[in-house]
Parts: sequence; C-alpha cells; structure tokens
Amino acid sequence: MADRPARVSDVHEIAGSMPHVQRVEGPKGNVIYQVGGKSFVFFRTPQPDAADPETGEPYADVIMLWVESESDKLALTQDPASPFFTTDRFDGHPSVLVRAGRLAEISRTELAELIQDAWLSRASKRRAAGWLADHA
Repeated sequence: MADRPARVSDVHEIAGSMPHVQRVEGPKGNVIYQVGGKSFVFFRTPQPDAADPETGEPYADVIMLWVESESDKLALTQDPASPFFTTDRFDGHPSVLVRAGRLAEISRTELAELIQDAWLSRASKRRAAGWLADHA
C-alpha cells in the first residue's frame, strides 16, 4: 500500500494497536492513550495556550505526543512550516503538539513512527525492549 497523508483515525488506530495500551477518557471526554498508566498520546481540550492568533479562540483539535528528548522536540518544532509546535506552557516538557487539521502534512508512516516513539518514551524498559526486539 502506498503511503498517504495521515488522518485522525490513524492516530487512534496506531496508538490503540501498541501493546499494553489503555484508552481512557479525560474528565471532559477527550481521549488519552496510556501505557503502564503513563500517557503517550493525548487529545487536548481547548486551552488558551494554543489559540488562533487572529481570533484568540483556543484550538479544539490539538493532539499531544510525547517525545524522547528535548532534541527530538526541537527537531519537530524548530521549522515554522512544520505542523508540530509547542507553547511556553510546555517548556521543558517532553512533548510536541499538532493540530488534527494539519496531520495531512505528514504521511501515515511518519505518524506511525512518531506514535511508536511516543510509546517507547513512556513504556517500561522491559516492554520497550520487547517491542524493539520484535520490530528490529
């Protein structure tokens, strides 16, 4: 199958297919994917730190993905044309943000790699080593 632009349904499919994952709902009904009780993909509720610069309205489609390191975060967010971003609220936090409406700017394959890396950054060392051994 040829690669195609990523979609929100891919986020759910890929995150939900990782081992030992639990899908939970936040207090406002937002979906959170966790491994070992730790979030790795998080659909945010609208927050004032991620808002339309013209209207000031908080974005309703922000997805948070954990990353392994600050250098990984910078690699995804330093290009202003990138769909990935961060806010001052997340300074020092190992995550990046992306609007669901901009997912099509990356491929499904790229999205899968990001979600797998997010899972690996939050899974226990034993689970991560097992997954890596199976997917080497």
